[in-house]
Amino acid sequence: MRNKIPTILAFVVCLLAMPLAFPAPAQAVTININIGTNLNNGRPITCREGEWRLRNRGFRDVRRVDCRGRIFLYRAWRGNQRFEIALNSRDGRVSDVRRIRR
Repeated sequence: MRNKIPTILAFVVCLLAMPLAFPAPAQAVTININIGTNLNNGRPITCREGEWRLRNRGFRDVRRVDCRGRIFLYRAWRGNQRFEIALNSRDGRVSDVRRIRR
């Protein structure tokens, strides 16, 4: 038992002397969506897929407004602002982005 005490103390001192690995500070990630941004690599999208892709780009509370025809229209929140986003169903490109006032 006497031989183990110095070994244990040395181990504890080494652990205390090691710098602690602190996680990197969190930074905000901004993902820009502009007119012409391609969300699906030029392939057609469904209405549900467009909603999912907008959520993956940082929008929340994405609501489908109109999914008939060539242009799909969504309303979503990003930060404290509300946006109306139009996606082309044939190639997945962003056709229009408008900020909506509350």
